[in-house]
Amino acid sequence: MESNEVIDTINTLIETSRDGDNGFTLCTEDAKDASLRAYFTICATRCRQSVHTLEELVKFHGGTPEQSGSMLAPVNRAWLNLRAAISSNSDLAVLEECERAEDVALRAYRSALEKDLPADVYAVAKIQLNGVQENHDRVRAMRDERTRLAA
Repeated sequence: MESNEVIDTINTLIETSRDGDNGFTLCTEDAKDASLRAYFTICATRCRQSVHTLEELVKFHGGTPEQSGSMLAPVNRAWLNLRAAISSNSDLAVLEECERAEDVALRAYRSALEKDLPADVYAVAKIQLNGVQENHDRVRAMRDERTRLAA
């Protein structure tokens, strides 16, 4: 894989992680349940750490790190839906939209890992994919629990 493609791939993951940070921060500010706010704070922090790691990786490979969130329509749509869920004042709706947004992040990481990446980039992306999967699974479990309790 050419250097520019590697840098573009890493920058896409930076955008994805930055979107996650922004989205989880939004959830933290508006979730009613204190345990949800605490969990979303942890997720936002992990996303920020991922951005930092990826920025260093881009620099190591001779590139300039992306400085903004994603411009991809599916990601923007996921976080706009999240904003609508938050405005509904329902923690269940927030969890549902968080799960959808994490689905988008999972696809971005899986797509990156399908490429012929240098070993260092692959290793970081794989570790971060595992973190995104953990976030996704935990959000899904919390959503399922709230759905069960609401029934």
